[in-house]
Amino acid sequence: MAPDEADALGDVPRVVAGRYELGSVLGAGSSAVVHRARDLRRGVEVAIKCFRPGGSERDLRQQRQEMALLARLDHPGLVRLHDGGLVDECPFVVTDLVEGPTLAERIASGPPLAPGAVRRLGAHLADALAYVHSAGIVHRDVKPANVLLGDGGRPRLADFGIARALEATAATADGCVVGTAAYLAPEQVRGEHVAPATDVYALGLVLLESLTGRREYPGAAVESATARLYRAPAVPEGLPAGLGTVLRAMTQDDPRRRPPAAAVAAALAADPASPAAALGLEAPARSRVGGHGRHRVGRPGARPVSRIALAALTTVVAMLSAAAAAPATPPTPITAVADVHDAIPLSARMR
Repeated sequence: MAPDEADALGDVPRVVAGRYELGSVLGAGSSAVVHRARDLRRGVEVAIKCFRPGGSERDLRQQRQEMALLARLDHPGLVRLHDGGLVDECPFVVTDLVEGPTLAERIASGPPLAPGAVRRLGAHLADALAYVHSAGIVHRDVKPANVLLGDGGRPRLADFGIARALEATAATADGCVVGTAAYLAPEQVRGEHVAPATDVYALGLVLLESLTGRREYPGAAVESATARLYRAPAVPEGLPAGLGTVLRAMTQDDPRRRPPAAAVAAALAADPASPAAALGLEAPARSRVGGHGRHRVGRPGARPVSRIALAALTTVVAMLSAAAAAPATPPTPITAVADVHDAIPLSARMR
């Protein structure tokens, strides 16, 4: 549905919950419309996602889950939830308004990102994923369209619509793989357990696409999903400062041989000379969710960062070496893929 067509819904009041004055439509999917809005109480611009009425019980569960998951998270690499509720039996959520394109739009407009920019991008996103995983959540739909590039190109991960808590991470629903086909991990395609390593694999494909300017596994949903069961991603040779080593480790077929997101973030942030001008990024501060509430872990000095990065890169290389000696897992056919192709980021952006 085109953005101007979304206004035809007509059921959403122009001021939601007596507080959020709706502006232009920023995006629309099969189950929701995202508006630019003004918070009349705080006097700031926000994004408001209004879900369509008449959704299935599964849709309603997903909407409630998205709100509950976002309420648990607070990290500079994620979209922040401000409010949520019901208006005329239609759920809505209010988040930051991220001004800027998605990474998908940046890749489409070209040129491909330089290796240094990819390192910085990956370090920020891996740090955000490490935080998400420490909260016991798997995103399950990491892709360029769900990465918003805000002020200075700083990336923020959006759309937790199909995220799952770690205790409920079945890969399939009604026998059908759920996710965006081009970025599924092999274990998702096989209908196996989904874990934080699933997000690490998807991020590896996102970074590879940012580097090459092309999708690694194109084609229709089932074709794209099954392709990774027959061939590994083609990581370019000769990448500087161990970037290729990290990407190959992130996209190992066996999830047990992929490094955790925190190790990826440290390894990618290891090179202080990496050019950040293309995206305007700074090295990320490490963060986690503790057992007694959430908190940030501040940036350490240069020498501790180097030690952490060296240890992380050593872990990555060791895992990659072990994977090279292991036999390949035989591919398992699937019957269908619920390709999340019309999802829109919870915090939409201005075009």
